[in-house]
This record gives sequence, C-alpha cells and structure tokens, in this order.
Amino acid sequence: MTGIAILLLAAGASSRMQGRDKLMEQVDGQPLLALMCRRAALTGLPVYVTLPRSPHPRTAAAGGAIQVPVPDAAEGMAASIRRGCSALPSDIKGVMILPSDMPEITTQDMLQLASHFQGPTPPVLRAAAADGTPGHPVLFPSRCFAALKALQGDQGARSVLKAETVQPVPLPDRRAVTDLDTPEAWADWRKRR
Repeated sequence: MTGIAILLLAAGASSRMQGRDKLMEQVDGQPLLALMCRRAALTGLPVYVTLPRSPHPRTAAAGGAIQVPVPDAAEGMAASIRRGCSALPSDIKGVMILPSDMPEITTQDMLQLASHFQGPTPPVLRAAAADGTPGHPVLFPSRCFAALKALQGDQGARSVLKAETVQPVPLPDRRAVTDLDTPEAWADWRKRR
C-alpha cells in the first residue's frame, strides 16, 4: 500500500445546508471533518485535505492532515481535485479521493480499497455499495494525475472515470453512497443511526 495518498475534499460551500456547514456537523462528539481526517490518518497513509480560503472553521478540524487551500473553490469539485492532486509529492503512485461528507466510510473501508491497488498498471478502483451501486472513495493510479489536474467545473472526475477501466470494490451496506449534504439527509441519517 505504500505510495498511496488519501485526498479528502472539504473545500465546498455546503450550499444545500441552509446556512449550516455539513462538515462541521457533530458526529460521535466531533465535527464530521475531524472524524474523517482521523479515520484517514489511522490508515497510516499520508492524508491531504482541501479547504476553503482561510480563515475558516474547518481549518482547525483538519487535525494533522496536510492542508491544501483552494482559493477557487467556488468553481466546484474540480478545483479541489486539481489543487489536491497538484499538492501530491512526485513519488505518489495512487490517490484515494473521498468527499468528506460521507460519515459511514471507515478506516477499514479505506484500507480495503487500498489493498486492491496492485501491479504496474492498476485499474481505477471505485468503492461500491453492497448492491453494486458505484460510490466513493475512488483510487486513481498516477497515470490519471494529469487528467485530474486538468479538470474543470463541478462534475468531479466523471470524465476521467469514463476514460479508464474501473474496478468496483464493494463495501458493506450503503457506506460508499451515503453522503449528507442537506439538513433533511442529516436528520434522516441521525434517525436511522
């Protein structure tokens, strides 16, 4: 698993949260972003986190992760992916990209995805729900870095995924597809917990 970095995307505006910050919502007594950074750090892999322009409350929640400022975050997810991938050292062989609003993704899930990353030309690995629905995180080999650094807009890395062989890696239940970006989604998730 050496040579893999984790990139947590946390520079978005939480625009669907009606004034609240989804990444500062409390989960297990701490902000979601702090929890996700801690889970990523427990893998033993280097962790990078994209953040909005400082000062911002998320900065303190990022813990020991390597912080990557995204001054053009308003453009959308592509700006975070571009900036995050550009911050990676040249010896990184793969980057696991994970939106930070996915509270069910565990350290073990990240390790499970990383354990499938092998060979000189590995496929893109994409976590999936138990029923096969594609989700996150996604582990891109270094051959994809140039394309990731060239992304534009708010489509994430869809164009890169379309151009690559993608191998699904099922995770338990619906962990790979549970993202919380509205107050209603948060309320429903808390009720189900």
